[in-house]
Amino acid sequence: MARIRGRSWRPSGRWFAGRRAGSRHERRQWRQDPRGASTRRPWAVTSTRSVAGQMFLLQVLIVLVLVVAAVGTLLFQARSDRFQAARDRSIAAAEAFAHAPGLPAVMAGPDPAAVLQPLTEDARKHGGVDFIVVTDRNGTRYTHPDPSLIGKHFVGNVEPTLRTGKVTVETVHGPLGQEEQAIVPVHDKSGAIIGAVASGIKVSAVSSAFDRQLPWVLGAGAAALALATAGTALVSRRLRRQTHGLGPAEMTRMYEHHDAVLHAVREGVVIVGGDGRVLLANDEARRLLELPPDVEGRPVDALGLAPRTAALLSSRSAVTDEVLPVGDLLLAVNVRPTDRLGGPPGSVATLRDSTELRALAGRAELARERLRLLYDASVAVGTSLDVRRTAEELTKVASPRFTDYATVDLAEPVLRGDEPRLSARSGQEAVLRRVALTGPTADSPLYPAGELVTFAGPTPQATGFVSGHPVLVPDLAASSGWRTQDPSRTQAVLDYGFVSMITVPLKARGVLLGIATFWRTRDSSVFEEDDLSLAEELAARAAVCIDNARRFTREHDMAVTLQHSLLPRGLPEQNALDVAYRYLPAQAGVGGDWFDVIPLPGARVALVVGDVVGHGLHAAATMGRLRTAVLNFSTLDLPPDELLGHLDELVGRIDLEAAEAEDERAVAGATCLYAIYDPVSGVCSLARAGHPLPALIAPDGSVDFPELPAGPPLGLGGLPFEAAELRLPAGSNLVLYTDGLVEDRRRDIDEGLAVLREALSVADRTPQETCEAVLGALLPDPQTDDIALLVARTRILPADRIAEWELPSDPAVVARARADVTRQLEQWGLEEAVFTTELILSELITNAIRHASGPIRVRLLRDRMLICEVSDTSSTSPHLRYAAAEDEGGRGLFLVAQLAERWGTRYLPDGKVIWAEQPLS
Repeated sequence: MARIRGRSWRPSGRWFAGRRAGSRHERRQWRQDPRGASTRRPWAVTSTRSVAGQMFLLQVLIVLVLVVAAVGTLLFQARSDRFQAARDRSIAAAEAFAHAPGLPAVMAGPDPAAVLQPLTEDARKHGGVDFIVVTDRNGTRYTHPDPSLIGKHFVGNVEPTLRTGKVTVETVHGPLGQEEQAIVPVHDKSGAIIGAVASGIKVSAVSSAFDRQLPWVLGAGAAALALATAGTALVSRRLRRQTHGLGPAEMTRMYEHHDAVLHAVREGVVIVGGDGRVLLANDEARRLLELPPDVEGRPVDALGLAPRTAALLSSRSAVTDEVLPVGDLLLAVNVRPTDRLGGPPGSVATLRDSTELRALAGRAELARERLRLLYDASVAVGTSLDVRRTAEELTKVASPRFTDYATVDLAEPVLRGDEPRLSARSGQEAVLRRVALTGPTADSPLYPAGELVTFAGPTPQATGFVSGHPVLVPDLAASSGWRTQDPSRTQAVLDYGFVSMITVPLKARGVLLGIATFWRTRDSSVFEEDDLSLAEELAARAAVCIDNARRFTREHDMAVTLQHSLLPRGLPEQNALDVAYRYLPAQAGVGGDWFDVIPLPGARVALVVGDVVGHGLHAAATMGRLRTAVLNFSTLDLPPDELLGHLDELVGRIDLEAAEAEDERAVAGATCLYAIYDPVSGVCSLARAGHPLPALIAPDGSVDFPELPAGPPLGLGGLPFEAAELRLPAGSNLVLYTDGLVEDRRRDIDEGLAVLREALSVADRTPQETCEAVLGALLPDPQTDDIALLVARTRILPADRIAEWELPSDPAVVARARADVTRQLEQWGLEEAVFTTELILSELITNAIRHASGPIRVRLLRDRMLICEVSDTSSTSPHLRYAAAEDEGGRGLFLVAQLAERWGTRYLPDGKVIWAEQPLS
């Protein structure tokens, strides 16, 4: 029998690689359960199946027997020691007290108990005994630890001691346990026995060597057990190392099945010894290399193999997956030397037929590339909600990884955000606009992007778009249907080198949006049926993104239309302010920003800027409701703080209604700034509800952000608003804006305000120029929020256009007032308005005298209208009514309403103003 280290060769041809098989078993076990291999080893040590386990159990049994014998011996010895120690301590204590000088004299005294009791107690405590009792010859106690027992008879036998005069020891079973007590006679000077001293101690109170020796015995037993365990573990580890972790049953089973497994695997195995002879070749190796039956023992060079094959098999160096052609097969060969870990010299070669795997690998690589393309398409297509950009992203992903040229054609309604309405009829034309074209060159004869193309019915594009199914044209030159579109252009396409085409409809939610066409030139392979699935998948993913962009476009257009319908169409005519504005909706969605310029009575003007949080139709609709509310509240001529209070209450009611209606969203938040400018006094009154501070540009170009009381955003409720007044010189610029101007994702509001201050710090600019400068410095890209900007340059009404009189509360002054007004109107050249103005002022002054107290002020303002104002200290407001035929009064305000363009009441802190406006010819 030829023997190789770690292996055995048998005459039957069976080869047992015990060492390597064991190694593979351990590595496989470790890979499957890396922690299990280590956790099973302690149990393997104590397993009774192994010799090491049986030795370990025997050693444990011996150690236990020795420990039990030692403990028993110690217990027996400890019992004897305790009794002897108790006797010795009792005798010593009794003798020490019995032989004490002066004891006989005390016992003969008149009261021995009184003298001896404290002495015996002191001796008992220092001697470590339970009692020391002194008795007379009759056994009557003189002392005892319990004073109540003094004078009673001693419990014990003192007769032998009194009779013989010798020390006696006895064992007593008392209530405190087993005791050893000694009785010692007491002699007087003449040697006569006059009494006895007894001393005793419980046996359990005496310590023995057992308490000190038991830990050593148990420790020695534990150490012996640990040594046995360690020795058994070392023996078990050595056995496992020698058998590579395999038990006897496993080794037997592996030996029995090794030959069957080796010859059943579909991988050839050839083992070559150090002398170049074949030691083993399994059935698969014989088949792959066409080896003769008697190959074992023959030199590799004598087998008739190709030189390269023979060199690889006999090579002593490592070879990994080297492809070796053998006949019609492609073999993947791996060679490893066998002496790397101390084994015998030689090598092991494995051979695997990779002919089919090579073809499968090519198909797998193609599938992997397609999956990667689909993944990239899912990431790259649909990054924006723009229809054209989404179509361009599809063509850029497909070319050049899937196709050479890619085009996307969409129906015209899709670009507007609508759904195309088609009637699916065979041969129907398709009118589409090309929105994207991507290819390696820009001079291809394909229709360029932006052109409206009418595809004829027989063309693949029209067929695919109308039917909703993809169309494959593997050979353009042999197909005639696609050439009906434009023979000259299609011939140019063929001459350019296009050879194959796939047209896939872009369909989402059952709606046909357009078509995607993929083209290949002669430099690439033609399209096949397998390419249809990839083209459909690309088109399906892009169609969903295009449809989302289309729907967003529709909603955005609707929101923009709604927003534009709700915003001011133009600026009203007024002389108090020179106003310019800019409104820029967000690129990604319409928001709820708004502004307004509202003329008020008395030549005053109100400026409003607001912002509703959010985007879309809901924000635009809420903005329209708030703007309408501000317009309505402004007709009441309310101060800014009161108007914001009413607006806050309105938003609260809107939120309450939305909470009751489950399908309606509440106002997420809204801010507003309301300002009223009076050109007569130059005073501007402002109040804000959570809105950014306005900017004020002085005539010299200096910029300031005046501190206004910070009110809460609209809808919170519970907190009042406060107004502030600013006196603005003529030529000042008041700048109102929304937060979208000064704040975005890349810039906080403080930085935006600093840039705004710098952009405004230029004097002598018109409001239009100021708007352009501000947007040029602050407009973000991309713009994610609406921007509303309002710039108002102040004007002061000239003094020669203002006339004022203060009148006492006396009916006689009405005539004088009419004369003063007539002279003022004639001075202004408004003689045609004298009669009407006299009637209006006469009625207003008469009502003030009749219904109010205190002085009356009359003011005429000549602006775009002739404004008559009568103020008094009363807070009651007149009401227009119809007087009956027999009523003597009640027609004055009716006449005022008929003669004036507008009239109304404005309240002041100390009264009211009744005004009337007349147009000037």
